[in-house]
Amino acid sequence: MIRVATWNLWCRHGNWQERQPAIFSTLAALGADIVGLQEVSTKDPDHVAQLRNELGYHAAVSPDKKHDRWGIANVIASRWPIISHGWEYLDVGDMPPHRTVLWAHISAPVGDLMVYCTHLSHGFDNSALRQRQLAEICELIVAQRGDDNDSYPPILIGDLNAVPESDEIRRLTGLGPAYVARFVTTDAWAQRGEGVGATYSSNNPYVLNSAWPERRLDYVMSGWPRSRPKGNPVSAERFGIEPVNGVVASDHYGVIAELAT
Repeated sequence: MIRVATWNLWCRHGNWQERQPAIFSTLAALGADIVGLQEVSTKDPDHVAQLRNELGYHAAVSPDKKHDRWGIANVIASRWPIISHGWEYLDVGDMPPHRTVLWAHISAPVGDLMVYCTHLSHGFDNSALRQRQLAEICELIVAQRGDDNDSYPPILIGDLNAVPESDEIRRLTGLGPAYVARFVTTDAWAQRGEGVGATYSSNNPYVLNSAWPERRLDYVMSGWPRSRPKGNPVSAERFGIEPVNGVVASDHYGVIAELAT
Protein backbone atom coordinates (compact mmCIF):
# COMPACT_ATOMS: atom_id res chain seq x y z
CA MET A 1 0.00 0.00 0.00
CA ILE A 2 0.97 3.63 -0.53
CA ARG A 3 -0.20 6.08 2.14
CA VAL A 4 -1.05 9.37 0.44
CA ALA A 5 -2.29 12.48 2.25
CA THR A 6 -3.40 16.02 1.48
CA TRP A 7 -3.66 18.97 3.90
CA ASN A 8 -4.10 22.73 3.72
CA LEU A 9 -1.86 24.22 6.46
CA TRP A 10 -3.49 27.72 6.52
CA CYS A 11 -0.05 29.34 6.19
CA ARG A 12 0.46 32.19 8.72
CA HIS A 13 -3.20 32.85 9.45
CA GLY A 14 -4.90 32.86 12.82
CA ASN A 15 -2.83 31.77 15.81
CA TRP A 16 -0.12 30.53 13.45
CA GLN A 17 2.70 30.49 16.01
CA GLU A 18 0.72 28.22 18.32
CA ARG A 19 -0.31 26.01 15.42
CA GLN A 20 3.18 25.09 14.20
CA PRO A 21 3.93 22.39 16.80
CA ALA A 22 0.47 20.89 16.21
CA ILE A 23 1.05 20.76 12.45
CA PHE A 24 4.35 18.94 12.67
CA SER A 25 3.30 16.65 15.50
CA THR A 26 0.31 15.61 13.39
CA LEU A 27 2.43 15.05 10.27
CA ALA A 28 5.02 13.06 12.23
CA ALA A 29 2.32 10.74 13.62
CA LEU A 30 0.59 10.34 10.26
CA GLY A 31 3.13 7.99 8.72
CA ALA A 32 2.32 9.10 5.18
CA ASP A 33 4.57 8.09 2.30
CA ILE A 34 3.52 11.09 0.21
CA VAL A 35 1.87 14.30 1.40
CA GLY A 36 0.47 17.09 -0.76
CA LEU A 37 0.36 20.34 1.21
CA GLN A 38 -1.25 23.66 0.37
CA GLU A 39 -0.84 27.11 1.93
CA VAL A 40 2.63 26.12 3.06
CA SER A 41 4.72 28.91 4.60
CA THR A 42 8.09 29.25 2.87
CA LYS A 43 9.50 32.17 4.87
CA ASP A 44 8.72 32.63 8.57
CA PRO A 45 8.20 29.86 9.53
CA ASP A 46 9.89 27.80 6.81
CA HIS A 47 7.66 24.74 6.63
CA VAL A 48 9.70 23.25 3.78
CA ALA A 49 12.90 23.24 5.84
CA GLN A 50 11.02 21.61 8.71
CA LEU A 51 9.63 18.92 6.44
CA ARG A 52 13.13 18.12 5.22
CA ASN A 53 15.12 18.53 8.43
CA GLU A 54 12.68 17.44 11.13
CA LEU A 55 10.57 14.82 9.32
CA GLY A 56 13.10 13.58 6.78
CA TYR A 57 10.95 14.15 3.70
CA HIS A 58 12.16 14.98 0.22
CA ALA A 59 10.21 18.02 -0.93
CA ALA A 60 9.22 19.75 -4.17
CA VAL A 61 7.78 23.28 -4.02
CA SER A 62 5.74 25.61 -6.22
CA PRO A 63 6.15 28.40 -6.94
CA ASP A 64 9.94 28.29 -6.67
CA LYS A 65 11.92 30.97 -4.80
CA LYS A 66 12.37 33.07 -7.93
CA HIS A 67 8.60 33.44 -8.37
CA ASP A 68 7.49 33.29 -4.72
CA ARG A 69 5.82 36.65 -4.00
CA TRP A 70 3.88 35.89 -0.84
CA GLY A 71 5.82 33.16 0.96
CA ILE A 72 3.03 30.64 0.37
CA ALA A 73 3.32 27.48 -1.71
CA ASN A 74 2.15 24.02 -2.67
CA VAL A 75 4.46 21.19 -1.59
CA ILE A 76 4.83 17.51 -2.39
CA ALA A 77 6.67 15.75 0.45
CA SER A 78 7.88 12.21 -0.18
CA ARG A 79 9.54 9.50 1.90
CA TRP A 80 11.20 8.37 -1.32
CA PRO A 81 13.60 10.27 -3.60
CA ILE A 82 12.15 12.82 -6.00
CA ILE A 83 13.79 12.23 -9.39
CA SER A 84 12.49 15.44 -10.95
CA HIS A 85 9.77 17.98 -10.39
CA GLY A 86 8.24 21.09 -11.93
CA TRP A 87 5.24 23.36 -11.80
CA GLU A 88 3.01 25.55 -13.92
CA TYR A 89 0.80 28.55 -13.27
CA LEU A 90 -2.92 27.98 -13.63
CA ASP A 91 -5.51 30.24 -15.22
CA VAL A 92 -6.69 32.76 -12.61
CA GLY A 93 -8.67 35.10 -14.86
CA ASP A 94 -7.85 38.75 -14.28
CA MET A 95 -6.08 38.16 -10.95
CA PRO A 96 -2.27 38.17 -10.51
CA PRO A 97 -0.82 34.69 -11.19
CA HIS A 98 -0.59 32.69 -7.98
CA ARG A 99 -2.38 29.36 -8.42
CA THR A 100 -0.13 26.50 -9.50
CA VAL A 101 -0.03 22.79 -10.19
CA LEU A 102 3.09 21.08 -8.85
CA TRP A 103 4.29 17.71 -10.10
CA ALA A 104 6.92 15.29 -8.80
CA HIS A 105 8.43 12.17 -10.37
CA ILE A 106 9.11 9.90 -7.39
CA SER A 107 11.25 6.77 -7.23
CA ALA A 108 9.18 4.46 -5.00
CA PRO A 109 9.65 0.78 -4.06
CA VAL A 110 6.62 -0.05 -6.24
CA GLY A 111 8.10 1.79 -9.21
CA ASP A 112 8.08 5.34 -10.48
CA LEU A 113 5.18 7.54 -9.40
CA MET A 114 3.84 10.76 -10.89
CA VAL A 115 2.20 12.92 -8.22
CA TYR A 116 0.37 16.23 -8.73
CA CYS A 117 -0.59 18.74 -6.04
CA THR A 118 -2.73 21.82 -6.49
CA HIS A 119 -4.89 24.42 -4.74
CA LEU A 120 -7.66 25.70 -6.97
CA SER A 121 -9.30 29.12 -6.85
CA HIS A 122 -11.87 29.67 -4.15
CA GLY A 123 -15.15 31.55 -4.38
CA PHE A 124 -18.62 30.03 -4.58
CA ASP A 125 -19.10 31.53 -8.05
CA ASN A 126 -15.81 30.30 -9.53
CA SER A 127 -16.92 26.91 -10.84
CA ALA A 128 -16.13 27.86 -14.44
CA LEU A 129 -12.64 29.02 -13.46
CA ARG A 130 -11.95 25.84 -11.50
CA GLN A 131 -13.05 23.82 -14.51
CA ARG A 132 -10.52 25.66 -16.67
CA GLN A 133 -7.84 25.00 -14.06
CA LEU A 134 -8.67 21.30 -13.88
CA ALA A 135 -8.63 21.08 -17.68
CA GLU A 136 -5.06 22.44 -17.61
CA ILE A 137 -4.09 19.95 -14.91
CA CYS A 138 -5.60 16.98 -16.73
CA GLU A 139 -3.88 17.97 -19.96
CA LEU A 140 -0.54 18.08 -18.10
CA ILE A 141 -1.15 14.69 -16.47
CA VAL A 142 -2.08 13.02 -19.75
CA ALA A 143 0.94 14.55 -21.50
CA GLN A 144 3.29 13.16 -18.84
CA ARG A 145 1.78 9.79 -18.02
CA GLY A 146 3.28 6.54 -19.17
CA ASP A 147 1.56 3.46 -20.52
CA ASP A 148 -1.83 2.90 -18.88
CA ASN A 149 -1.12 -0.76 -18.28
CA ASP A 150 2.51 -0.67 -17.17
CA SER A 151 2.86 2.51 -15.13
CA TYR A 152 1.39 3.28 -11.72
CA PRO A 153 -1.62 5.56 -12.22
CA PRO A 154 -1.00 9.28 -11.64
CA ILE A 155 -1.98 10.60 -8.21
CA LEU A 156 -3.73 13.96 -7.84
CA ILE A 157 -3.98 15.55 -4.39
CA GLY A 158 -5.04 18.95 -3.19
CA ASP A 159 -7.52 21.50 -1.93
CA LEU A 160 -9.82 21.76 -4.94
CA ASN A 161 -12.20 24.26 -3.30
CA ALA A 162 -15.14 22.36 -4.77
CA VAL A 163 -17.63 19.87 -3.36
CA PRO A 164 -18.05 16.40 -4.89
CA GLU A 165 -21.42 17.34 -6.45
CA SER A 166 -19.97 20.34 -8.31
CA ASP A 167 -19.57 20.37 -12.09
CA GLU A 168 -15.78 20.61 -11.73
CA ILE A 169 -15.47 17.46 -9.60
CA ARG A 170 -18.13 15.54 -11.53
CA ARG A 171 -16.14 16.07 -14.73
CA LEU A 172 -12.94 15.00 -12.99
CA THR A 173 -14.45 11.77 -11.65
CA GLY A 174 -16.32 10.65 -14.77
CA LEU A 175 -19.79 11.74 -13.68
CA GLY A 176 -19.71 14.46 -16.33
CA PRO A 177 -17.83 15.04 -19.59
CA ALA A 178 -14.11 14.33 -19.08
CA TYR A 179 -11.69 17.23 -19.37
CA VAL A 180 -9.42 15.08 -21.55
CA ALA A 181 -10.43 11.97 -23.47
CA ARG A 182 -9.71 8.71 -21.65
CA PHE A 183 -8.70 10.30 -18.39
CA VAL A 184 -10.70 10.65 -15.19
CA THR A 185 -9.89 10.01 -11.54
CA THR A 186 -11.13 7.93 -8.64
CA ASP A 187 -11.97 9.93 -5.51
CA ALA A 188 -10.61 7.87 -2.60
CA TRP A 189 -13.12 9.25 -0.09
CA ALA A 190 -16.09 8.50 -2.32
CA GLN A 191 -14.89 4.88 -2.54
CA ARG A 192 -13.66 4.20 0.98
CA GLY A 193 -14.50 7.08 3.32
CA GLU A 194 -17.32 7.02 5.87
CA GLY A 195 -19.90 9.78 5.98
CA VAL A 196 -19.76 13.22 4.38
CA GLY A 197 -16.08 13.65 5.30
CA ALA A 198 -16.21 17.45 5.54
CA THR A 199 -12.73 18.92 5.56
CA TYR A 200 -13.98 22.49 6.03
CA SER A 201 -16.31 22.14 8.98
CA SER A 202 -18.07 24.22 11.60
CA ASN A 203 -16.75 21.69 14.12
CA ASN A 204 -13.35 23.28 13.55
CA PRO A 205 -12.88 26.24 15.94
CA TYR A 206 -11.33 28.34 13.14
CA VAL A 207 -14.39 28.04 10.89
CA LEU A 208 -16.47 30.84 12.40
CA ASN A 209 -19.55 32.38 10.78
CA SER A 210 -18.78 30.63 7.49
CA ALA A 211 -21.35 31.11 4.74
CA TRP A 212 -20.91 27.47 3.68
CA PRO A 213 -19.30 25.06 6.12
CA GLU A 214 -19.55 21.25 6.12
CA ARG A 215 -17.89 20.96 2.73
CA ARG A 216 -15.51 18.26 1.47
CA LEU A 217 -12.92 20.28 -0.43
CA ASP A 218 -9.73 18.21 -0.06
CA TYR A 219 -9.05 15.13 -2.17
CA VAL A 220 -6.77 12.17 -2.80
CA MET A 221 -7.38 10.83 -6.33
CA SER A 222 -5.88 8.16 -8.55
CA GLY A 223 -6.03 8.19 -12.33
CA TRP A 224 -8.07 5.98 -14.64
CA PRO A 225 -7.70 4.01 -16.86
CA ARG A 226 -5.37 1.90 -14.77
CA SER A 227 -4.26 -1.69 -14.44
CA ARG A 228 -6.07 -3.08 -11.40
CA PRO A 229 -5.48 -3.16 -8.51
CA LYS A 230 -2.84 -0.42 -8.86
CA GLY A 231 -4.15 2.84 -7.47
CA ASN A 232 -7.41 1.39 -6.15
CA PRO A 233 -8.39 3.11 -2.86
CA VAL A 234 -8.25 0.75 0.10
CA SER A 235 -9.04 3.19 2.91
CA ALA A 236 -9.68 6.90 3.48
CA GLU A 237 -9.74 8.87 6.72
CA ARG A 238 -9.60 12.45 7.92
CA PHE A 239 -6.88 13.74 10.24
CA GLY A 240 -6.01 16.95 12.06
CA ILE A 241 -9.37 16.89 13.83
CA GLU A 242 -8.22 16.40 17.40
CA PRO A 243 -6.33 19.23 19.16
CA VAL A 244 -2.65 18.75 19.95
CA ASN A 245 -1.94 20.16 23.42
CA GLY A 246 -5.18 22.08 23.14
CA VAL A 247 -4.49 23.49 19.66
CA VAL A 248 -6.20 22.48 16.40
CA ALA A 249 -3.54 22.57 13.68
CA SER A 250 -5.38 24.14 10.71
CA ASP A 251 -8.72 25.47 9.50
CA HIS A 252 -8.90 22.44 7.16
CA TYR A 253 -8.92 18.81 8.17
CA GLY A 254 -6.63 16.59 6.10
CA VAL A 255 -7.36 13.39 4.20
CA ILE A 256 -5.14 10.31 4.10
CA ALA A 257 -5.82 7.35 1.83
CA GLU A 258 -4.18 4.00 1.21
CA LEU A 259 -3.80 3.08 -2.44
CA ALA A 260 -3.22 -0.47 -3.62
CA THR A 261 0.04 -1.39 -5.32
